[in-house]
Amino acid sequence: MPPASCPGQAARGLLAALLYLWLPGGSARADEAQDQVALSRDVMVPMRDGLSLATDIYRPAQGGKALGGRFPALLMRTPYSKEVRAPAFASYFASRGYVVLLQDVRGRYKSQGRWRPLYDDGHDGYDTAQWIGQQPWCDGRVGTLGTSYEGATQQALALARAPFVKTMIPLFSMSDVSRYGARHNGAFELRWFNWVFSMGDPGGQPNLAAAVRAASDPAAAPALADLVNHVPDYLRALPLRAGTTPLKFAPDYEKWLIEAMSHGGEDAVWQEMGIEVADHLPDYKDIPVYHVTGWYDSWALQVANLNFVGLREHKKSPQRLIVGPWTHSRPGVSYSGEAQFTADAAIDLNAFEQRWFDHWLKGVDNGVEREAPVRIYVMGGGGGHKTPEGRVFVGGHWRDEQEWPLSRAKVSAYYLHADGVLSSDGPAPHAPVTYRFDPHHPVPTLGGNLSSQGVLATAGAVDQRCRPELWTCADSNPLSARDDVLVFQTAPLARDVEVTGRLIVKLWGASDSPDTDFTAKLIDVYPPTTDFPGGVEFNIGDSIVRARYRNGTGRAEMLEPDKPYEFTIEMYPTALVFARGHRIRLDISSSNFPRFDVNPNTGEPLNDNRRWRVAENSVYLDPAHPSRILLPVIAPSPAQR
Repeated sequence: MPPASCPGQAARGLLAALLYLWLPGGSARADEAQDQVALSRDVMVPMRDGLSLATDIYRPAQGGKALGGRFPALLMRTPYSKEVRAPAFASYFASRGYVVLLQDVRGRYKSQGRWRPLYDDGHDGYDTAQWIGQQPWCDGRVGTLGTSYEGATQQALALARAPFVKTMIPLFSMSDVSRYGARHNGAFELRWFNWVFSMGDPGGQPNLAAAVRAASDPAAAPALADLVNHVPDYLRALPLRAGTTPLKFAPDYEKWLIEAMSHGGEDAVWQEMGIEVADHLPDYKDIPVYHVTGWYDSWALQVANLNFVGLREHKKSPQRLIVGPWTHSRPGVSYSGEAQFTADAAIDLNAFEQRWFDHWLKGVDNGVEREAPVRIYVMGGGGGHKTPEGRVFVGGHWRDEQEWPLSRAKVSAYYLHADGVLSSDGPAPHAPVTYRFDPHHPVPTLGGNLSSQGVLATAGAVDQRCRPELWTCADSNPLSARDDVLVFQTAPLARDVEVTGRLIVKLWGASDSPDTDFTAKLIDVYPPTTDFPGGVEFNIGDSIVRARYRNGTGRAEMLEPDKPYEFTIEMYPTALVFARGHRIRLDISSSNFPRFDVNPNTGEPLNDNRRWRVAENSVYLDPAHPSRILLPVIAPSPAQR
């Protein structure tokens, strides 16, 4: 995508408060286009099992009357209410010669059936696409779009090889949930808890309409809608057992959540969801796909490292990737958490998508197929001053690439040293560093790759200092002051260092407990300035590994007490320039709550522990056990040297 396609702030508004977050959005011309659109609401599209799914159809029109002839179709299948989602884009595309269809997925809002998140979207999407292609107003070409869960429905369509589907733009897409996203190296991402307790609201907010649809007894709907207001209390009381909370009045939702929290991954519970792209690449339909994500998106690793890379290797059709500095589903803003980027970091999503669809569905020669296959926003270079909104100006720039990951990146090992130093020097002999991990006092989450977070935590780049207004914080101390956080950092950098690509930690650790967790967090440490006298400590990436799943989530293997093991902890990828004078820091601990659930350290079955224990965890950093982070460093250009 050339710079001309990223003209600053997206020309779309914030959706209704129901959504709470930026999703694919609309146009300033939406009202003017109404007479160019004819709407058929609640068309019931039949599925193979006899149920029907409610679908709104927006057709090109003149004076409000549908035009004759055949047009390409755009399909969004959503659990987030087709009426709420439509204003952002439906009229925009219908007025430009597309038939736009929005469909409530099975069991949501006006569609029939029962909602089993992700399980039914393959065959339902297939049946819907087949129905669209047979309609007199369709020219036989269908494109798909949508974000998050809506992206997952597209992955399910592709894996089901749905007919008539010619191209896709899965935005910030759910996929491969058993590896990262729901289970995360065996740990559970608690944003899913918040999502289900909000009745599947994308922003993790109270949603009475969804509660009414989910309730087994209509009288219980207000209690279900109120659940999300008490998420912190329920998280403190984990594990979650059937019938113990008002979620029992939405039995389908309760069953799905408990199964997700009780299964480590790579079993039928996850594989049958039909969105595990990396495991089924040969099944994926060979069509052009534009993959969209952000460095602080909750699906960045799956979208960039798994879906794009895997499909580009296995398919003939063009695969494209764009990664902005965005949090989940927010490509229309130029900031992420407390970090401010350049104005062109925000894109006009409707215009971006239109260029892609115009080419692949209408045959318009607009140059899309000749553009670079990868476009990334490299964060950094902004100087770090305070913006009028109180954010830190990180800055950055867009750059075209021919591949992902970048082959020119030099994987550089930075070793952990006992004195807290992080450097390229190999480790010296030293005893392991041991700390106490108390699951009743976990390390609070401050920013990161979150979605549907509600009150859980703030997504994106956040200064790593606690603040009393957060329910997980008891003080205003930096996380580095905690005894259960091991801090390793470089000396102030003598020059800018660009890190672009995969972030992998090889950690040698041990525990006196049969199971525990190890976490890693990469941090950009700013020096003190007039605007920020205490400096700034921005999280760049983080991850976790549940020790019993150190060899993969397909099997659980408990630890031998105090025996060192090498753990691989891969964070989500990034593209960032660590500026001269900054420090590169790596924090090691055993919790990051509530981004991840807390390990009770007892080795009991997942989501079924009755006991908790304080673990004595150790990190090894000697020549025989070289704990290190592998950073993909991009050599500076001659002008930067």
